[in-house]
Amino acid sequence: MKLDFKTSKRMVLGHRYIIGAGIIFALLSFLLISGNVRQKVVTLHEGQLAEETIRANKTIENKKDTEAKRKLAAEAVSLEYTFNKELVKKQGDLVTHLFKMITEVKEESNKAKAKNGGEDVAMEDKLASLKKKFETGDQDDVPYYQGYSTGVFETLFNLGQTDFDKIEKYSVDNVKKIMGEPIRETQLDAIKQKAISDVENSDLDSTLKSVASPIMERTIVSNEAANEKRTEELRAQASENVAPSMIYQGEVIVREGVQIDQAAIQKLDSLGLTNRKQSVFPLVALALVILIQVGVLAYIVYHTPGMAVKVRLVTFYGVMMIVGILLMKGFQMLQSESLSAMPFLFPAAFTPLVLNLFINRRASIIGAIFQVMFALFIYYDLLGTSTLLLIAVMYMFTGLMAPLVQRDRIGRQLKAAAVWLIALPMLAMLVMVTYQGMEFSDNKTITILIFSLVGCVFTFVTSVGLHPYIELLLNDDSMIVLNELSNPNHPLLKKLLVEAPGTYHHSMMVASLSANAVADIGGRSLLTRVGCYYHDIGKIKHANFFVENLPDGAENPHNFLLPEDSKEIIFSHVSEGVKILEKEKMPQMVIDICQQHHGTTLMSYFYAKAKERNPEVTEEDFRYAGPRPQTKEAGVVSLADTCEAAVRAMDHPTNEKIRKFVNNLIEKRLIDGQLDDTGLTMKEIRIVEESLINGLCSTFHSRIKYPKMQSEAEKMKKEQEESN
Repeated sequence: MKLDFKTSKRMVLGHRYIIGAGIIFALLSFLLISGNVRQKVVTLHEGQLAEETIRANKTIENKKDTEAKRKLAAEAVSLEYTFNKELVKKQGDLVTHLFKMITEVKEESNKAKAKNGGEDVAMEDKLASLKKKFETGDQDDVPYYQGYSTGVFETLFNLGQTDFDKIEKYSVDNVKKIMGEPIRETQLDAIKQKAISDVENSDLDSTLKSVASPIMERTIVSNEAANEKRTEELRAQASENVAPSMIYQGEVIVREGVQIDQAAIQKLDSLGLTNRKQSVFPLVALALVILIQVGVLAYIVYHTPGMAVKVRLVTFYGVMMIVGILLMKGFQMLQSESLSAMPFLFPAAFTPLVLNLFINRRASIIGAIFQVMFALFIYYDLLGTSTLLLIAVMYMFTGLMAPLVQRDRIGRQLKAAAVWLIALPMLAMLVMVTYQGMEFSDNKTITILIFSLVGCVFTFVTSVGLHPYIELLLNDDSMIVLNELSNPNHPLLKKLLVEAPGTYHHSMMVASLSANAVADIGGRSLLTRVGCYYHDIGKIKHANFFVENLPDGAENPHNFLLPEDSKEIIFSHVSEGVKILEKEKMPQMVIDICQQHHGTTLMSYFYAKAKERNPEVTEEDFRYAGPRPQTKEAGVVSLADTCEAAVRAMDHPTNEKIRKFVNNLIEKRLIDGQLDDTGLTMKEIRIVEESLINGLCSTFHSRIKYPKMQSEAEKMKKEQEESN
């Protein structure tokens, strides 16, 4: 393709601008960030004498010292125990129930003895009956009863009622008395031994003692258990009550001539001043990051068509990244010990989101990635801390959510955008806080979460509020511009109304039909409406040569012209319209709709008339210059324009007539290739067809006079005549 001199000059200037902008962006980024990686460092070792007095270069928490103090405070908390009062009653009930079951077996044995003529029931049968009773009770208690030896049960069966009652009362009373006091696991053996010793020293005879001792041994259990949960709560409380050990800026860490000890080394290490030398590596790393970014940006620019688009990409990307860097530096400068969470206020999704909405997704992604890289240098003082990791992950995750937002106005996707920009980043933040083991009740954790939420909400609200103004800077068809152009008081529309009222009304109707159809397929409805308002603006020049502007009864001026002359006049309304709109500096899309709304269609009426006069005439002579519609919006306008004009000219239009006409028109346009470049799918074309039919039917269909309505009208007319 041969380029003219002006085009070549514009391209050369464009390339020079892109290169210059890239260099300026790289240098400015380096200058803004490089100051953050320069810090005073010293090389010190334990045992050496300090050559100078060293003071803290910032205020930070001495985490190791704080942790040691908190550990000591937690260890000082003794173990908490919980006394189980219910166990006192339960153990006493076990003994009582044991004697009750033995009594029941004895009674059953006595009854059996009476039936058997005084013959005693065998001890084996008594023991078997007793063990069956064990099984009928609480299954948790079975091991307790089964743990007794057979000799204990035989002794109890052989006791007289007086001794039986005596040993039962002794056992129950002593179990409840002993169990009434707290018994820890470590004390259990000693208490059992004392209980058995008390049995041996009691006034019971040897037979009863042989029963009481096993009962004490089996029944007395530990009733005071360690309450680990309560203990941990008290230890955590004691740990939290320890005030953080702080190293304050300006505090003397080690004095000149004094030997450096481990405590001083630990403080210097916390401050980042131990065994580190001033190095150029951070600055080299920063320069490499900037060069990589410029290289990636250059690759994207190279594969972006159109010099204007390239210039816009480089300019806007550079401006937004510089804005992001300045915001990060601002929050870094405001950061202090009391406001350590300031970096989390940074709206990490804002720059990537704006790049996504107004440039493209690739620019948004690289913006999100390199924004995090720059943050590592801006918050260089936090190097090696968990806070820097938290900042990096938060910025990366939040920034990469922005390219996932649809490239549409945030106001039209509030719920989805809120999920991407607020809900998911906050979930990621909660995950990271949990991962690092931060306490959710800690003030610092709460502050970080609140600041992160504020940063996400700030991104969301700012993107909604600034979208129209950013759009106004970048696009000629911004919402503000379109709203202004849609105002009926716009000079061009007022002129169209005065000089071509029929065309004005036709434009309004086409706008309504087109905007509704475009909205149904997810297109730019407002832009379509505005484009329709001005698509026939060129008819102003020869208003009376268009039938919709002719007064009633006026002769059509085309009756006095040759078909070729009529053709040129009709054709001219497109070219004249483009000239008028370009002069008024209208948005390019509005100009395109005007230029493309007839595509390269055939002016069939005048072609037929010319064919009658001269058979040598070709269709190409009577086709519009075009081009064919290049967008979905322009394609819909071309269909709506023809449909509205044709249906308006119908005699008694019915729903069937309208549907048939619209269907035939769309088929003809498809066959003629007029919709090939619009990007409309067949599904969208059918949606547009149905929308146009519904709109036309609701406007132009014939209305039936129902008998009831007719009678009411006649009645009203009669009443008016009588009143007169």
